[in-house]
Amino acid sequence: MSGRSRFLGVLALSAATALAVVATPAVAAQKQTKPTIVLVHGAFADSSSWNGVIPMLQAQGYPVVAVPNELRSVKGDAAEVAAALKSITGPIVLVGHSYGGSVISNAAEGNPNVKALVYVSAFAPEAGESAAALSAKFPGSTLGPALAKPVALPGGGNDLFIDQAKFHDQFAADVPAAQAALMAVGQRPITEAALNDPSANAAWKNIPSWFIYGTADKNIPPQAHAFMAQRAGSKETVAVDGASHVVMISHPDQVAKIIQNAAATATQ
Repeated sequence: MSGRSRFLGVLALSAATALAVVATPAVAAQKQTKPTIVLVHGAFADSSSWNGVIPMLQAQGYPVVAVPNELRSVKGDAAEVAAALKSITGPIVLVGHSYGGSVISNAAEGNPNVKALVYVSAFAPEAGESAAALSAKFPGSTLGPALAKPVALPGGGNDLFIDQAKFHDQFAADVPAAQAALMAVGQRPITEAALNDPSANAAWKNIPSWFIYGTADKNIPPQAHAFMAQRAGSKETVAVDGASHVVMISHPDQVAKIIQNAAATATQ
């Protein structure tokens, strides 16, 4: 190879390397434009309730975090979720199931990174409203009779569980019986006080919201879901025909889809 050919080859290689160096940050920046999806579970469940939804979101390139929800009090639970949100850089789509809706309605308050709220069979309380009050606002909830004997807590108050024998029908009627039986054993209790805690904030007044719920929800009446969605000015409301309270387990594709719809607006 002549000296001129070698010189031209070095120039071409240098140019290609320079382009790669320039392109790499651009690709990285492009990947970072997707908002982080933060999932908050509800009462009588845990973060594994999102297991069907998480892979679908990750497959679309979304960073996903399922944060713990202690189910002790709206104020305390929201403070812990709010602390987790502060550790996340960039836009956030905050998703709550059931009582987790009360938590995200408070945790998002004052955090400019939270661009969208998604309520999955969840409470969206007004300031001063409790989960228990919203559930009783319309007929249809059969949660009370399905509860097991309360467990007295050492510091006062009670922990609430769903009776394992009634769990499948009450909580997850459209989930296979064997799976529901495991969920019943592993359910996380919620304090009676938490269900009666008045919400301090209603973040959905300032942050766009999306709603999805099942028409056969026995924990929160479907009428209550429709009422909360309309009141919040929901950008999209999906009522899944025949779905139970755990719509994210029985219909993870539809839940993932509405989360993606919300996320699509988070960076606009």
